[in-house]
Amino acid sequence: MPHYRYAFLATAALVAPLAAYAQQETLIGEVVVTAQKREQALIDVPIALTAYDARGLERRGVQTLDQLALFTPGFEVQQQSPNNPGFVMRGVTSSALESAFEPRVSIFQDGVSISKGEGSYVELFDVERVEVAKGPQSTLFGRGALVGALNIIQNKARPGAADAKLVVEAGDYSARRAEAMINAPVGETLAVRLAAVRRQRDGYVSNLRGREDYQSVDTTALRGALAFAGKGPRRLDLIVNYQRDRPTGTAFKSLVIDQTDPVSGAFLADRRDPDGIAQGAGQSFQDGQDLNIDRTVWGATLLARWPLANSITLSSISAFRHFQSSESNDPDGLSLPLLTAMNEGKAKQWSQELRINFDPGGRLSAFAGASAFGYEGHHQTPLQIDERLAVAALTRQLNGAAVGAGLPATRTAPSALFENKGFVAALMQGLVAGASDNRTTAVFDPAIVLTPAQALAIASNLRSDHRETSVDTSILSSFDLFADGTLALTPRFEVSAGLRYTRDKRKSGYSAFVTGGRSVAGGAIGAAQLASSGSPTAVAQAKALLAALQSPAAQQVPVSILPLFGFSFQPTAGNGAFSSDSLDDDGLTWRLAARYALDDRTNLYATYARGRRPRTLAARGPSAPFGPPQFGAQSAETVDSIELGAKFRRPERGLRGSAAVYGYGYKNFETVDRDGVRLITTNRGSARAYGVELEGEWSPTSYVDIFATYSFNHARFTNGAFDGNHLRQSPDHSASLGAAVRWPAPGGVLELRPTFTWQSKMFFDDNNDRPDLQQPPAALVADAAVDEFQNAYGLLNLTLTYTPTGRSLALELFATNLTNERYIIDAGNTGDILGLPTFVVGPPRMGGVRVTWRLP
Repeated sequence: MPHYRYAFLATAALVAPLAAYAQQETLIGEVVVTAQKREQALIDVPIALTAYDARGLERRGVQTLDQLALFTPGFEVQQQSPNNPGFVMRGVTSSALESAFEPRVSIFQDGVSISKGEGSYVELFDVERVEVAKGPQSTLFGRGALVGALNIIQNKARPGAADAKLVVEAGDYSARRAEAMINAPVGETLAVRLAAVRRQRDGYVSNLRGREDYQSVDTTALRGALAFAGKGPRRLDLIVNYQRDRPTGTAFKSLVIDQTDPVSGAFLADRRDPDGIAQGAGQSFQDGQDLNIDRTVWGATLLARWPLANSITLSSISAFRHFQSSESNDPDGLSLPLLTAMNEGKAKQWSQELRINFDPGGRLSAFAGASAFGYEGHHQTPLQIDERLAVAALTRQLNGAAVGAGLPATRTAPSALFENKGFVAALMQGLVAGASDNRTTAVFDPAIVLTPAQALAIASNLRSDHRETSVDTSILSSFDLFADGTLALTPRFEVSAGLRYTRDKRKSGYSAFVTGGRSVAGGAIGAAQLASSGSPTAVAQAKALLAALQSPAAQQVPVSILPLFGFSFQPTAGNGAFSSDSLDDDGLTWRLAARYALDDRTNLYATYARGRRPRTLAARGPSAPFGPPQFGAQSAETVDSIELGAKFRRPERGLRGSAAVYGYGYKNFETVDRDGVRLITTNRGSARAYGVELEGEWSPTSYVDIFATYSFNHARFTNGAFDGNHLRQSPDHSASLGAAVRWPAPGGVLELRPTFTWQSKMFFDDNNDRPDLQQPPAALVADAAVDEFQNAYGLLNLTLTYTPTGRSLALELFATNLTNERYIIDAGNTGDILGLPTFVVGPPRMGGVRVTWRLP
């Protein structure tokens, strides 16, 4: 029986008998939300909305965004590093670092969009509540909420209330976490609030080279808040956030090649074993430092609310935000330093929203306003390539089979073999002629043949540290006008309508350059591609190129004689000239909703909404050295959504729940293709999704709370090459089940909180790892194995809390992934284009102890 079934039975066994314990009646609380820009009970909001206050997050053991997703139906978070999170809402993902990309799932802090690239991941600490709104939410949340939005509402400073909190925890893998908060009133109208969290943990993927382990945590987050509360609704809040992440690198491990000692070739770890990698940065890359992440984000927000007249309130949200990050990684997952890359990004943004709310307390409530958003982003990808290893990968000779090394295809030969110029020369002959051992993977026709002497001369010029860099930039100015209103036609029936107009002005730029001379391997590949046309002129040109590459100074031959070839991407004019293009775009989004109250505790609702992702302007690098980049303006991606739902609350029975049924139709659905190690948007036509989401809580007694969620989401492409494919990172089924059970203990109260989360099979790429979609030219080396997915799995967590009577103190023991389920959180990645897909393993079982103190 799979582990997740044992976990499910164990959770049920803990919950069922204890549910009968106790006789005291309980009332289930209601979360107040502001998704419709006014305070409402959760059940009165006619959209699929999951909301948790601080207590709800604590009950579920949620401290990070990926943990939040486990208990939010229709929401997935891929958290392989703080620098590159992936957010998925009802099958549609939003994860890309290039500055021109637009999010589909928007992340907000107190109404401020933080959705761009490396700046979107934040710590969850000192939080008032989180709201996850599913479905197109452009009218309510703004331009980036194509399929949903997550709004993190932080605790504000509270005048007139002194408060303090301290949380300290320690656990496996040298885990340490400390969280502190103090709220200090200054008179009756002013207050200051300070909060901080420091989170550290050693990596859970062993570094077989004896250095720091990978997938660690090293985060510091600080927040300061100042509040002024005047009479009535008058209020000003200033919030400043700062976060720095400095963990070790992401553990990209090869799916097809074992981990070996790069010098001796000795076996270190099986490719199927999730633990243990021997990768590292290439020689001289980043001065020999280990793979790592260094990310800093800070921002300031000013919130203002002021009455203008009776029932009319002006709200203002002013914000500035800046992030800077770098992440070095080994995208091929090998012990040998074939590729070493870095993602470096920095950006600044500002935003201003002004909104007027009209809420007289009668049949009509409405709001209208305008917002402006500005963004300047710069992203670059330095790449170091060992050209000798690249030739071996392209010819499938990493195991040295051509010289009878006797190694299986899953092992790499010692590094000394690739320093043998004769061996590499033989590989170069095969590469240029297209005569690899497996002709189905050859990318070039055999139009020209190198003699052994010619091949040796070229092989002698291959570098172990060829470097090239691509740069992309984006400048965006956006302006919105929006209005939304709700009219109660009868005491039980109301309708809502909203409209948003968005206008964008965008400028995207691109450049690429090589460092230290041309790529000889790239030049040989370019010559072979040129000759493959078969024309006499092309063949003659190819032979001339190959002759020039045989020169002992081939890397430094003037560009007037020999093009300045790159390997992964070709340099722009003058080896780094910057090109740009502009794009103007505007569009409308809207929503219609109706809510019918069966009684004051049961609501039915229906919505129709249009979501729109603004047109993007992404650059594809030159196809030849010094050629112009190609700027592609993608059509606006749109989605039409229909949703029917029900929400109910039965406080006398301790029940609360909701159900939603939905259907989506997408047009101009964008996916990504690879341009070297960069991602380029591609229009894949249409896609559809439909599904069901269920949420419920039950408190049968004051000693027992039970909560559960379930989601079914059928998201598929409906035309083109991907017709019938699953949308990536979108399981068809996911579920969660948990409980909080309390009982008297000597001197206090014990509380047991088991939770179990489960999801079905999931693919990590829109091509669903289909071999027919991974043949040249889509990939340099064909990938025929179907192994880049995660089968169904479940995670069992457990927390035991003791609270002494009369003390503001709690002592906790906790364990995550109690059954030590092995699963992966990513697969494929950049190495896939070389036939070297990688994977990133999820965290194993971890446990620890936590102490929480709160000011009485």
